[in-house]
Amino acid sequence: MKALIEARFEEQVKFLRKLVKVPSDNPPGDTEPHAMKAAKLLEKLGFVVEQHPVPEPFVRQNGMVSVTNLIVRETFGKGKGPVIALNAHGDVVPPGDGWTKDPYGAEIDNGAMYGRGVAVSKSDFATYAFALLALKENAKGLNGTVELHLTYDEEAGGFVGPKWILEQDLSKPDMAISAGFSYAITTAHNGCLHMEVILRGKQAHAAMPETGHDALEAATHVLQAVYGERARLAKIKSAQKGIDTPKITVGLISGGINTNVVPDRVALRLDRRLIPEENGEQVEDALIELIEGALPKGSKVEVECRRIMLAEPLRELPGVEKMVAAIQKPAKAELGVKVQPTGVPLYTDARHYSEAGIPTILYGAGPRSILEANAHGADEHLQLSDLKSATVIVAEALSELLK
Repeated sequence: MKALIEARFEEQVKFLRKLVKVPSDNPPGDTEPHAMKAAKLLEKLGFVVEQHPVPEPFVRQNGMVSVTNLIVRETFGKGKGPVIALNAHGDVVPPGDGWTKDPYGAEIDNGAMYGRGVAVSKSDFATYAFALLALKENAKGLNGTVELHLTYDEEAGGFVGPKWILEQDLSKPDMAISAGFSYAITTAHNGCLHMEVILRGKQAHAAMPETGHDALEAATHVLQAVYGERARLAKIKSAQKGIDTPKITVGLISGGINTNVVPDRVALRLDRRLIPEENGEQVEDALIELIEGALPKGSKVEVECRRIMLAEPLRELPGVEKMVAAIQKPAKAELGVKVQPTGVPLYTDARHYSEAGIPTILYGAGPRSILEANAHGADEHLQLSDLKSATVIVAEALSELLK
């Protein structure tokens, strides 16, 4: 496998550069142009590419402009072995400030490629595609199917990407590998609940505040309860390696009319991170109960809690250990270190495969951490040596899983 991948590595780097040069910022989430470019590049490699546009109402509902998911299917032998999905997302966060390189230049400097999305996760478009090419060239004895699921809404939650593909019965994989980094195998990650809390009172003149119902005063009781909850959560420890404690943050506050008016409405936005041991809906119910119970008895201020987004954690399912073992052996040979399974405290759209009962891990091209890659930061970059190594490892792992 390694010789096959090395022979096409220059072509692989050019493939990735072309993907990085096409903006696919989310927001605003107008990602169809990138999907069309990716489809053409994949077709030039000899793949048959299915294009699955998501209807506009569902795209808009998820805060985006356009989404077309791509699926490539390659069957080996009689196709009676496992169906393995390889999922990477092509949407990226906006570049932001502080770059010393062109965020869409795909400049190569000192063995690294720079650009928004080069590490998260356009790199794994290239990892998975060229691993699959190597597999096609060395297919003897293999039996099963490998699918590329190239999606475009990870930054918006994955609801019209992986979740859409699975709900529409466009794919029924037996296992899934989602975009990750080269020096660890992610087998679990946190979930996340985003909630808006709206407090409605009654406006009044600031000279006579007792004639109104102060929504901001009521909000202070809610804030006190939330920060008390933060202290309680800090004492809860996950048993999952790489994951610490549940977290809660008030990320946004808005409200009030003017300086001399008692506020009649205040809105808070909360971020609650879930550890794998927690259930999202149970956490949501408990948080609503905490917030509603925080207001003093007899308060005339009304409180409403609205779910914005709920992402369940990625949890280890039976079958994950087989994928971990298939990656660890070639990873040790290629990288010279033992690549360990671990959890991470962020959340990804890989959880949608897990929620559907599909054993799922994250593995792909990248350094030891998101911070090291400057992922979601200025000067995001990828060591090209990690791209090559990850491609070799994924190809070897797929070969083992299809035997």
